[in-house]
Amino acid sequence: MNGRTVAEREAAGRAARERVKRSSHKQVGELHRDPVALLKKSSEGRVPNLVPLRYGRMIVSPFTFFRGSAILQAHDLSQVPNTGMVMQICGDGHLLNFGGFATPERQLVFDLNDFDEVAPGPWEWDLKRLAASLVVAARHLRFSRGVAEDLVMTAVTSYRNHMRQYAEFGALELWYDKITFDRMVETALTPEGRRLIRRGMEKAAGRTHESMLEKLAYQNDRSDRNEHDDREGHADAHWTIRDAPPALFHVHGPNSLYEHEDNWLTLSDWRSLILPIYEAYLKTLAPDRRELLEHFEIQDLVFKVVGVGSVGTRCLVVLLVDHHGKPLFLQLKEARQSVVSQYFKAPAFKHKKGHEGHGGHEGARVVQGQRLLQAASDLFLGWSTGPSGRHFYFRQLRDMKLSVELETLDSTLLAGYARMCGWAMARAHAKSGNAAIEIASYVGRGDSFAEALAGYAAHYADQVERDFDAFVKAARSGEIVARSDEDMAADFRI
Repeated sequence: MNGRTVAEREAAGRAARERVKRSSHKQVGELHRDPVALLKKSSEGRVPNLVPLRYGRMIVSPFTFFRGSAILQAHDLSQVPNTGMVMQICGDGHLLNFGGFATPERQLVFDLNDFDEVAPGPWEWDLKRLAASLVVAARHLRFSRGVAEDLVMTAVTSYRNHMRQYAEFGALELWYDKITFDRMVETALTPEGRRLIRRGMEKAAGRTHESMLEKLAYQNDRSDRNEHDDREGHADAHWTIRDAPPALFHVHGPNSLYEHEDNWLTLSDWRSLILPIYEAYLKTLAPDRRELLEHFEIQDLVFKVVGVGSVGTRCLVVLLVDHHGKPLFLQLKEARQSVVSQYFKAPAFKHKKGHEGHGGHEGARVVQGQRLLQAASDLFLGWSTGPSGRHFYFRQLRDMKLSVELETLDSTLLAGYARMCGWAMARAHAKSGNAAIEIASYVGRGDSFAEALAGYAAHYADQVERDFDAFVKAARSGEIVARSDEDMAADFRI
């Protein structure tokens, strides 16, 4: 229980301005580091044959580079003063790590949707990553400097205004608050924005497990099945996911990108890989979730390359079907140490119950952080440990998930999206840290904080471009190898 009055908490927020003035947030700091060396550090432990693909996806533009280099900004933020107001933060809250998805009640909501870097940290780190991403994206889309600045002002002002509202909420009122797509339609400022949201709702409705099944997999007849598949209750047909390397391949198959000496290949087959991980995962679920999964049988397992920053980490997809042959796709993502925790050491007194209860398991860290920050989380969210002690978390693959198509947005629509991101981040921070009153008091009612972040974002976007140039130079000199999906796909003949 907090114990302090509202007035005392407001005073604490204002007092934080004495430690770190709001205008000081425009500072990027003196940065003396080798961006390529830090990126190499973050590539350690990944599947070696996929590291060139990671770099290949990053080298497309400064914006894709920014998406894949969270380690750089975490390092850089550690070089400047922070508010000292620490809570569980997303750690990688750039504008493409927000999106739509269905709650367990099948309600479509907008929220943060990537938590690989979640960890205790200063709340403003999240907001600075969002602000910088808006400027880098605006430059990528060739919008003017003025438009880029307005995007940051829009996002931070939205954050400020909604945080002030959340400061008035009761505890349960805040916990239950969701940004539904219906609310988004109601609050959209333009007819085109409302049309875009409604189109998104229609698109999400078609993104189901069943719609994926025949696109990603094919059916074997009964004669192709082995004794393991013939136990009572198994669906009549067996499904196999199609290889599509480098993005999708069977770990033990002919298109595998694993090196021969990789210890995962010492396992006899994919079942010996997934079954122990899956059994341990089930123990992290509530009893009703475990009971639900009893209706499904595992059909196949593939490696799936995802995103930009995650490329090369061990990400798998398992296909299950129920007794009617209805599918469920679960994704297993490797969870590594957060870049936030690498560069920010949270004070011991901030390690409250529920904040550091993951026992050092990185998958549990992701799951617990996601549950705390999101308004509603995946029905099948859980964690497990795999071969070599690697940590994983589980979630559904794609189910009614929706992300913005950045290239289709004009400056007005992007401003509307920035406003939604600011709202979602304010809701997440208010729920996570129980500090809406303190943050709202720190930020205040005026524009000084937003103006400081607009200045920071512009200067940091300049730094991103310098780092990108160094990255491209390293690729051209052969210091690193960058290969596109098309280049790597040409190595295979399916």
